[in-house]
Amino acid sequence: MPLEAERVILREERPDDMRFLVDLRNDLDTQAWSKTLPPDYTEAMFRKRFEAREFSFNRYEGRFIIEHKETHEVVGFIGYSDLEPRFSATIGIAVSKPFWGTGMAREAQEALLKFLFVELGLLVLRLWTHTGNMAAVRLAEKSGFKVSGRQRQAVFKNGEMHDNLTMDLLREEYFALHPELTDKLPAL
Repeated sequence: MPLEAERVILREERPDDMRFLVDLRNDLDTQAWSKTLPPDYTEAMFRKRFEAREFSFNRYEGRFIIEHKETHEVVGFIGYSDLEPRFSATIGIAVSKPFWGTGMAREAQEALLKFLFVELGLLVLRLWTHTGNMAAVRLAEKSGFKVSGRQRQAVFKNGEMHDNLTMDLLREEYFALHPELTDKLPAL
């Protein structure tokens, strides 16, 4: 069952999404950084990862395609990984350039945060970005994330050095920003 926001849905990956994911991952503008420069991800690599998924009731990662509700265009990708049940996870997002500045990344991120805090009962969410990706920093800050760690001059992008940032959002901070939601977990 997909996660829904006003204009986007977060749905499962499908085999026909592989080409989009390859293009998104190989684009240096949409990738904060890449371990291979120039990026050389292939459709076969993504297909292999997709086909290697195993069904489990104890999911340690979730990968979603962000799809525009009305047009069914693929907007981007969002997911979580490194899940420690009832404790934490790391999130990540990448949005295709035609959708930059539309607010759809924020909608997708908020849908995922609600799922992780309300449905999975997590206590803290983390993400990584860098100071050369101010759009990602601003997106995270709009959802309440705060810088919790900094590795100075750790990322080289577009001929410049940038700081690598770890940002996190605590459960109580999330619910303080969303008074319309009730935190049903007992206080620690």
